[in-house]
Amino acid sequence: MDHSEKNTEAVYDVSTLGASKTLILGLQHLFAMFGATVLVPALTGLNVSTTLLFAGLGTLLFHLITGRKVPAFLGSSFAFLGGYAAIAPMIDGQANTQMLPYACFGVAVAGMVYLVLAAMFKSFGANKVMRYFPPIVTGPIIICIGLSLAGSAINNCRTNWLIAVVAILVVVACNIWGKGMVQIVPILLGVVASYVFAVIVDPAARANVVNAVSEASWFGLPIVWGNTVFAIFGGSYDRGALLTSVITIAPIALAAIVEHIGDMCAISSTVGKNFVADPGLHRTLTGDGLATALAALFGAPANTTYGENTGVLALSKVYDPKVVRLAAVFAIILSFSPKFAALIVAMPAATMGGVSLVLYGMISAVGVRNVVENRVDFTKSRNVLIAAMILGLAVGVSYNGAIVFSVGAVTISMSGLAIAALVGILMNAILPGKDYEFGANEMGDTSVNFGSRVE
Repeated sequence: MDHSEKNTEAVYDVSTLGASKTLILGLQHLFAMFGATVLVPALTGLNVSTTLLFAGLGTLLFHLITGRKVPAFLGSSFAFLGGYAAIAPMIDGQANTQMLPYACFGVAVAGMVYLVLAAMFKSFGANKVMRYFPPIVTGPIIICIGLSLAGSAINNCRTNWLIAVVAILVVVACNIWGKGMVQIVPILLGVVASYVFAVIVDPAARANVVNAVSEASWFGLPIVWGNTVFAIFGGSYDRGALLTSVITIAPIALAAIVEHIGDMCAISSTVGKNFVADPGLHRTLTGDGLATALAALFGAPANTTYGENTGVLALSKVYDPKVVRLAAVFAIILSFSPKFAALIVAMPAATMGGVSLVLYGMISAVGVRNVVENRVDFTKSRNVLIAAMILGLAVGVSYNGAIVFSVGAVTISMSGLAIAALVGILMNAILPGKDYEFGANEMGDTSVNFGSRVE
């Protein structure tokens, strides 16, 4: 893709703006990533402080590996929510502390999948590799990720539909009528508005927030050893659960990788530099994969490049990666405040339900968009069959429970999403008629983005 410097007002060296403006710009990037990043631990039961720490550290690691060239922020990935729900579902709104480390192990392995793909991109080139992961495979998989989660959102909404509706209305209003930063951070604004409304109208919610925040200390370490993957191996562990986690979660890396590539294309287009070529997708994928694996090992969600922060780049026209690294430092500082984390953990279930209902629906809609904008031809029987098998297996197996089988003394279960992803990839590889060419359609390449879309 040819990306010329398309804006004469663009700033590529933030030092020309002065310290105060640089500070504000860094806070703006923090603000943009914040709502979505902290929502993931709230939905999965993972630790908020650990999440913020590794969002910051992951971003800095990514910048180091990519030669400090790409102005990308790595926040919590939505792609793996279905994996967490399958392996470590929330219990009555509380974290499944026993199974979360197993889920994190699966995510860490998924991070290693990035490295395999990065090596393939380096060796064979993006066009050849992406032929095996076309929109006819990735689109339906993404649709199924959103659909598989919708039930949990409804259950949270049922705790108080009025509070949930407030969250939904604010997110929708900000997306449709918002301007500037308001349109970039609809999730954050929906959470804040619904949270405040809940505290005002619901005495129980208000008491819960006051108690949680008042009991938490101002300073504390963001890593809890019992939440890490390493804690699994401290005594006896379930080998079947480990294998199940890997089989369930690792294939989801496909959706996250395609999102990453789309984000790199979007950032390139926004900034006016071809990051797909330099530092190259092999380096950006390596940075994202290592950040994801590191975060998961210590009990944080998978990382991914954030479309919200690409939106801030487009809004501010300040493209210096130093600004993004400053936001990463701010996230690390916030991670050392348990009081701040307690405020997030005390979020009413209805608030999470309302925001996540829109979010999960948007994830599925992104899958539809990926298919549409890549002009997938459904007059071809192969495409119809691939989509049919992915959708049918993902929904059907999930509805009836995972497929369980034994290998020796080890019991393994496969989720509908994992089976669907594997079958879709195999069918696309075997059936004749592959016609997808990566890089031929910029709109299609940037269509897989679970966050904000940059026009």
